Amino acid sequence: MSSTTGGTAAQQDGPAARLSIKPGMVVQELGWDNDTDDELRVAIEDTIDADMVDDGYGNVVDAVLLWWRADDGDLVDALVDSLADLAEGGLIWLLTPKVGRPGAVDPADIAEAAPIAGLSQTTTAAVSRDWVATRLVAPKAAR
Repeated sequence: MSSTTGGTAAQQDGPAARLSIKPGMVVQELGWDNDTDDELRVAIEDTIDADMVDDGYGNVVDAVLLWWRADDGDLVDALVDSLADLAEGGLIWLLTPKVGRPGAVDPADIAEAAPIAGLSQTTTAAVSRDWVATRLVAPKAAR
């Protein structure tokens, strides 16, 4: 293949790429806390070449990163709230601690909450040592 400069190769096959995050996207981050994975956050911001926005952004976003732990409250409510600024065709990545880690969320809870919030669960990806990401999308016929 060709040689690369800087972090280009890492961006093409790194954690941001596994999350379908591409340069120029607007990514909203919800549920950030001191336990979130900073390496993943930096990789995403490097890929989009901007800071992620928060819930006060007030405009449409291409993707939402929702950090969620078992004791964070009502998952359905959080998923519905995460749809507020999401552009049509956008996606939500629900990031939860891996099984066995503090705050791990039972996959059955995600499978139950997603359709109630009007979302479909499509894939799951390990994105860091401690976190797993579940891709959620609004069904195309939902209008």
